[in-house]
Amino acid sequence: MNTAEAGAVRSGLKEWIFTIDHKRVGVLYLFGSLAAFLLAGTMAMLIRTELLSPTNTITSNPTTYNVWLYFHGAAMILGFIIPSLTGFFANYYVPLMIGAKDVAFPRVNALSVWLYWVGVILALLTFVIPDPPDVMWTGYPPYSVITTGNTALYTFTVLLMGFSSIAGGVNLIATIILMRAPGMTWNKLNIFVWCTLGAFVLQLIFIPFLGNAVTLISLDKYLGTHFTTPSSGGSPLIFENIFWFYSHPAVYVMLLPGVGLIYEIVATFSRNRVFNYKGVVYGGILGSVALSGEVWAHHLYVTGNPDWLTIIITFTTLLISVPVGLLVIGLLGTLYRGSIEYRTPMLFAVGFIFLFLVGGLTGIPNAMSAIYMQLHSTYWIPGHFHYVMALSMTSAIIGGIYYVFPKLTGKMYNETLGKIGFVLLFIGFNVTFFLTMYMGVVYGMPRRFYSYEQFPEVHGIQQVTTMGSYIILLGALVVAASWIHGLIAGKRAPENPWGSRSLEWTHTQSPPPPGNFPRIPELSDDWGPYNYGKSLGATEEER
Repeated sequence: MNTAEAGAVRSGLKEWIFTIDHKRVGVLYLFGSLAAFLLAGTMAMLIRTELLSPTNTITSNPTTYNVWLYFHGAAMILGFIIPSLTGFFANYYVPLMIGAKDVAFPRVNALSVWLYWVGVILALLTFVIPDPPDVMWTGYPPYSVITTGNTALYTFTVLLMGFSSIAGGVNLIATIILMRAPGMTWNKLNIFVWCTLGAFVLQLIFIPFLGNAVTLISLDKYLGTHFTTPSSGGSPLIFENIFWFYSHPAVYVMLLPGVGLIYEIVATFSRNRVFNYKGVVYGGILGSVALSGEVWAHHLYVTGNPDWLTIIITFTTLLISVPVGLLVIGLLGTLYRGSIEYRTPMLFAVGFIFLFLVGGLTGIPNAMSAIYMQLHSTYWIPGHFHYVMALSMTSAIIGGIYYVFPKLTGKMYNETLGKIGFVLLFIGFNVTFFLTMYMGVVYGMPRRFYSYEQFPEVHGIQQVTTMGSYIILLGALVVAASWIHGLIAGKRAPENPWGSRSLEWTHTQSPPPPGNFPRIPELSDDWGPYNYGKSLGATEEER
């Protein structure tokens, strides 16, 4: 490498480290979240490989298995799903969708991504310190207080991720409220923008509760306080209620942006307006925000909560299916009589709808306390959770990356590899987690057991389930290959390869330049991001 080339590399690295461009900040979130997905997926492969046989397949140490469980859950939720949706997609897409040149507070935005990266690095210390956290991803006391694992590392990792989300939330909410292009009224916002706004409102309200909860267990363990010690007047239920008071709204922090991405894909590839736009926004999105904090205690039906609270939470948990149902009906209505084109992003969108429906429908019995008490701590619960959140949100994220790929890189991905990757992932998802639910509801197989020799009847099913996870791994490798092939040898992308009506595709180039737009768009009264079959709706000067 000559001196000029070396200088260019140094300059490029410096620009990325000190960037305040919302698009680059989003890409930094993307790199971090994909790294977290790789590590969380590795933990999942270790877990499933261990379960190939009833005893000691690759480890004889239950603590090692617990560390895999801890890292898989924490990295997948806090390191991959939430940062992908509220970090990458929100940062990259929202200013482009609303016609803004950047976010409201670019330096705060840069702070948020580097706090996230410090959290990622701190989490990676799990694999080098002598006492890795052994707390699952929930950190439940008293185990997290008495374990020899490093509970403080868990606490500080969660706090850093939380501070990152708070900084990002303040920024994106201010951007959406204050920086919309002239003519961009509230009822002209993309569904994804509305979903991002709802998700960050939830983050700002509920993240302090999570920070409070994880701080309590470290104070108990290292400073001798007794917030969770029954013999000294405390209670583990203090932690559990505070933890789930955040962690159930966190489901909607993930769900809303994921659904928002699917709306963008479905509307674009169906060439249809969003069905029941106002019902989706004011009933589905804002209804989910309003009710999400009222359902936390269904995670605690077996903990001895008062009967009156159980009755209320049963009702509110069933009630929240109404706004979520409006979101699903909006998607299906948008598909109805559409001119559907099944490109790779659309395949992942359809896969999302199926997986989310399975997860949602299997969640209805969980709302009923009499049923849930029989299913609690069985394989039914992780099977349901993976359907309703991990599998559906991963489908939304991968489909969203395919959708944004031409805008992000200026190139097209490999369509054949993308479709093969979808088929493999969809098969692997359903083989693995349908059988997981089956083992829970039929055989009562307990979750989190690394040895199951007392359940010989599930041995063969466990092996098939593990084979399903290997299919997921193969699908993920094919998806990665399609992206790498696109980056290296992909064809030059047209400016608007999908024929979208949204601002990010119609008013700027791919990739967008600094400042996003040659000039801020001025939108006419009849403009809309889903006005298929009409003119683009910009002012005469812009057309």
